[in-house]
Amino acid sequence: MYTRPEVKVTPPGPKAKKIIEEHHKYVATTTHDPEFLPLVIERGEGPWIIDVDGNVYLDFSTGVSVTNLGHVHPVVKRAVLEYIEKIWHAAGTDFYNPVQVELAKKLTSIAPGDFEKKVFFSNSGTESVEAALKISRFSTGRKLFIAFIAAFHGRTMGSLSFTASKPIHKKNYFPTMPGVFHVPYPNPYRNPWHIDGYEHPDELVNRVIEYIEYWLFNHYVPSDEVAAIIFEPIQGEGGYVVPPKNFFKELRKLADKYGILLIDDEVQMGMGRTGRMFAIEHFDIAPDIITLAKALGNGAAPIGATVYRKELDFKPGAHSNTFGGHIIACAAALATINEIEKLLPHVRELEKLFKEELIELKDKYEKVGDVRGLGLAWGIEFVKDKKTKEHDVETRNKVVYEALKRGLVVLPCGKSTIRLIPPLNITEEQAKIGLSIFKEAVKTILS
Repeated sequence: MYTRPEVKVTPPGPKAKKIIEEHHKYVATTTHDPEFLPLVIERGEGPWIIDVDGNVYLDFSTGVSVTNLGHVHPVVKRAVLEYIEKIWHAAGTDFYNPVQVELAKKLTSIAPGDFEKKVFFSNSGTESVEAALKISRFSTGRKLFIAFIAAFHGRTMGSLSFTASKPIHKKNYFPTMPGVFHVPYPNPYRNPWHIDGYEHPDELVNRVIEYIEYWLFNHYVPSDEVAAIIFEPIQGEGGYVVPPKNFFKELRKLADKYGILLIDDEVQMGMGRTGRMFAIEHFDIAPDIITLAKALGNGAAPIGATVYRKELDFKPGAHSNTFGGHIIACAAALATINEIEKLLPHVRELEKLFKEELIELKDKYEKVGDVRGLGLAWGIEFVKDKKTKEHDVETRNKVVYEALKRGLVVLPCGKSTIRLIPPLNITEEQAKIGLSIFKEAVKTILS
């Protein structure tokens, strides 16, 4: 096991350069600009990534919040190997298998809400969202939806209609699915009303609720035709934005008033990332539908899940997919959940360290506009000036690369934010090493 990062050659090294060049020649280019994130991964061990040139990095990216237990976790590995020896595909939507049932039972037992639930299994976050949309329409008979500006819910044509974090996601794909209306998210740092949501959270929440109820429902969106409101409890790709504590209680009241379902997209923030199994648990409400993926299988196998009130159920044949409830993926997910449950107190304890260390950056540097987060999900937003809050993408990207050169892997998000999302089982010592490297990278770029 490694104890510290070790960068032998500045990334990208010679082997990495060749693979990056061939990647862009043969593979659809969906990766970040290799100028600031030229990481070519060969293998991983716990919180460590080893690239093709032998560099060792501490991973504060977890494959975009997928490997929440670190790389090649031994318990998850054993669960996968057990079923690889038995059967590879059991067609979980046509036949039956015990592991799928056990995972569904587990998810329905831990998901918030004192009501009966069922689960639809799929292969990814966008598929779990697509299922939630179908459930909403199928069960309510209503056709319209409300989503939030800066949201990310996926890139298939249905979920893409709700995604609103970057224009590039939708460019050349219009028209998207009709009947989706976007409203401002209660971002305490950056919102259309220029309210300081940290100082005046209730005012910000009231403005968002008023926008939906007065401006939408009273002017152009018939409330009795809205099937659901979909949200992220903490916006992920939008910049790791944490809303005011009471927002979702007020949203729940509004939804109940008009008979509207609430869809909680936990794809990036679920599975212990915030110190609770589901991020919505911080806000004391129970959504009607929850979407999951990413860390659900800890990267061992693609898996998505949509957990919903039992009375909202499909009829047979109304929705399906070939690999949903994949037996190996379900085995990985069961093992992952059981391990994450043990780590939740540890995540909440490390939250204090991250908050203390990162707030220092905001106090020290004019270009660090905001620091926000819960558990082990933190966003650091870079601006050109604290007063104007103009996004500073160039500085953000330079910090990402500077951290990589020093042996720390971090990811961008939002317009000019860096997210820090280490494995949930990272030790305090490893956390301190990573935070120290990150702070030195910021200091180097901003000095």
